[in-house]
Amino acid sequence: MTYFLLIIGAVFVNNFVLCQFLGICPFLGVSKKTDTALGMGLAVIFVMGIASVFTWLIQKLLVLAGIEYLQTIAFILVIAALVQLVEMVLKRFMPALYSALGVYLPLITTNCAVLGVAILNIQIYGVASGESLLQAFLNGVFSGVGFTIAILLLAGIREKMDVDMVPKPFRGFPITLIAASIMAMAFAAFGGMIS
Repeated sequence: MTYFLLIIGAVFVNNFVLCQFLGICPFLGVSKKTDTALGMGLAVIFVMGIASVFTWLIQKLLVLAGIEYLQTIAFILVIAALVQLVEMVLKRFMPALYSALGVYLPLITTNCAVLGVAILNIQIYGVASGESLLQAFLNGVFSGVGFTIAILLLAGIREKMDVDMVPKPFRGFPITLIAASIMAMAFAAFGGMIS
């Protein structure tokens, strides 16, 4: 039951984009087409999941060494290395997706949602709390799944709005922000699911 609540909480209740408003830059920038949004979502799932494991282990080492004040710097270095790995794999095996993601792929390095999940994992599932590495990993992966669901939903809405008659003052970015805010209100309704 604990893992089920963790998964529901990470995907819906504490969705990093729509409930905590972290990771908005790639959310708005890469959500024009569903295939690009899916590629970005999968990259974020991978980085969040693996970063959760590495940052949990690094935090353990930092605490043992008594230098936990270097947490943020160490976490950013881990995330940057993982993003470089994703970038190299995409460039080699999926050049079309690599080109479509453009500048937003390196921005995963500074995506506050990825850093946010790493720091949140340490606060909730950290070494001192006695929680497991598996819980931190699951939180990272399913937080990435929540990000992917949000970006795919917005991409689908934006593709539909491109064909529909949207009043001229609302075309483009204004209607995107309106759609994103309505999605955020819908996801806020999940807040009462877990107490």
